[in-house]
Amino acid sequence: MKLFFYILTFSVFLSCATSSPKEKINYREEMRNFVIEIAKFSREQDPDFIVIPQNGHELLLNADGEIADEYVSAIDGLGQESLIFGYYGDNTVTPQDSREYLLELLRTAKREGKTVLVTDYTDEDQKIKRSYERNTLNGFISFPAPERELTVVPESTDFIKNENKNDIKSLSDAKNFLYLLNYENYESKEELLSALSKTNFDVFIMDAFFWGEPFTKENLEQIRIKEDGGKRLLISYMSIGEAEDYRFYWQDEWDKKELNWIDSENPNWPGNFKVRYWNDDWKKIILGESNSYTQIILNAGFDGVYLDIIDGFWYFENIASGSK
Repeated sequence: MKLFFYILTFSVFLSCATSSPKEKINYREEMRNFVIEIAKFSREQDPDFIVIPQNGHELLLNADGEIADEYVSAIDGLGQESLIFGYYGDNTVTPQDSREYLLELLRTAKREGKTVLVTDYTDEDQKIKRSYERNTLNGFISFPAPERELTVVPESTDFIKNENKNDIKSLSDAKNFLYLLNYENYESKEELLSALSKTNFDVFIMDAFFWGEPFTKENLEQIRIKEDGGKRLLISYMSIGEAEDYRFYWQDEWDKKELNWIDSENPNWPGNFKVRYWNDDWKKIILGESNSYTQIILNAGFDGVYLDIIDGFWYFENIASGSK
C-alpha cells in the first residue's frame, strides 16, 4: 500500500539515509533468500501455508534473466498494487510504460502457475469496472480499493465479482479477495469480526493484530466461513522490508542509531523504517523465534502471509550505486 509514496519520495529517502552498507551485497538475492526462509519455516508447521510477496516482482528472474526457481517454488502468488489505477494517486491511470513493465513480470508468474492479486486504488464506478475487465483479461484477480488506507469493507457487489459458494482450499481456487489493513472504523474486535463474517470474499488479506492484540484461532474461526457457507482463506499482512514502531516487537528503549539493522525513516509513513533485511537480528524478529512475527501468525491459524516492502532492494541498490 506504500507504492505511491515510495515512488514520489524515493530521492528524498536516499538522501536522508543514515548509512550505506560497506560490504558488497546482492540485495535481490538476499530478499529472495529471506522470502524462502519464511516459506520453509512456516511450512515445517503447516505444509499448505501460503506465501504471497507484494510488489518487487523483479525477484522472479535471476541476473541472467532466467526464472529464479527456488524463489518461484517458495511462493504461491503475487500481490500487485496499482496495475491499472493508483500509481500516482487514487483514481489516476497508471502510465502505460509502467503498466506494460509490470504486466510482463506478472504474466511470467502466471506462466509459472502463480495466482496474481491486483489492488487498484479507485472508487469511481467506471474505473472499478475497467479494473475488473483489464485484470480478468490477464487472468488476474482484482480488488478495487476505495481508499489507499485500506480501512473499508465495501458493501457494493461491484467489489465482489465472481461471488461463489465454493470452499476455497488453495489460492488458485480464489475468484475474489478483500484487502483490509486498518481497523480504525471498528470500535471493537467483535464489531470487526461480525462485519467480516457477513461477506462472501474468498480471501481476506488482513492485519494479524487488532490495536496491538493478536487475533486468536477462536477469532479466526468466526470469519473463516463465508456468509453463503463456503470456506475462505485468511492471509496475514507482514512487512519484512520496513520496521514499524507501532508493532509488538518495537522496544521504546531502542536507540535507532545503534541498531545495526535499521536505516532511515520513511518521510511519508512516520514510524516506518527501512531495514537491512539480511541482518540476523531483524530476521529473528520475523521468523524462527517462539515470539517471532511469523510464529504469531501461525499460532493464530492464518492460512498464509502477504509480504510487503519486498521491493526494498531498490532502496539499497540505489544507495550502493550512488543514485539520487
